[in-house]
Amino acid sequence: MVTCQSLGDYTANADSEDERLYRFLQEKGLNISFQVWDDEQVDWTAFDAIIIKSPWDYFDKIAAFYTWLDKLETLGCRVLNPVQTLRWNADKIYFKDMQEQGVEVVPTVWLEQGSSFDAEDAFEAIGQEKIIVKPRVSGAAKNTLAIDRSEAEAYTPRINALLQEEPFLAQPFLEQIKTLGEWSFVFFNGVYSHTVLKTAKSGDFRVQHFFGGSIHTPAPPAALLNTATHIVQQFAKGCLYARVDGVELNGRLALMELELIEPFLFLSTSEGALERYYQALLQLLEKEPASRG
Repeated sequence: MVTCQSLGDYTANADSEDERLYRFLQEKGLNISFQVWDDEQVDWTAFDAIIIKSPWDYFDKIAAFYTWLDKLETLGCRVLNPVQTLRWNADKIYFKDMQEQGVEVVPTVWLEQGSSFDAEDAFEAIGQEKIIVKPRVSGAAKNTLAIDRSEAEAYTPRINALLQEEPFLAQPFLEQIKTLGEWSFVFFNGVYSHTVLKTAKSGDFRVQHFFGGSIHTPAPPAALLNTATHIVQQFAKGCLYARVDGVELNGRLALMELELIEPFLFLSTSEGALERYYQALLQLLEKEPASRG
């Protein structure tokens, strides 16, 4: 079960999902251990399967992460989720693939590395008075900026400096996230498991629990769940886990992210979620003996 050197601030205000899952799988008889993805001493060929769970620092070390994925692929390791899927999902340019195949994605302006931020063009293209600017390879709201049109000039030097390091994207600041929240639909081996609705704390726009966001478990609207299911069936084939994050716009689900690398799975929010995860794992391992891990 792949993790990182330190989960750090990411675990603030969160339960110990990794430990809970680890104990559950051990109790089921699986021979399982935690391994740090960028630990050079690990012999990845020693494992029958490598489960990606919480390499939460991968976006800070993206070149090393890609090299590690290449290594696993070269070694012929069995990885869940598959290496090809992880590589595709690491860069949010994958939105373009999804849009081309009919998925409604939150409107996006692409800001290339080395370019200069043209605030007027970005605001006009998005058609809103407030936008979100964030890296194409990102997580945990790192370098994520919420900018009003009136503040754009002040933010431009900072964005230009960031663009020298990596590509970014700009999207509308959706008031629905503050007022209605952001939906997360969790699937195991393509089968729907459970849903949470994440809301930001007062005065913030970040819904992540480690920034003080709240987690709710209402029954999801059928239309939104149906869209999330189609997305997983189309883009998460062969995946042990998938999380579809989106916001409701005019009764439809607009995709914010398709999380296929290291999403928090909210396993404690739904009775039976751990068992469903385990059964999906067994199916993908083609019901190999538990002693093989």
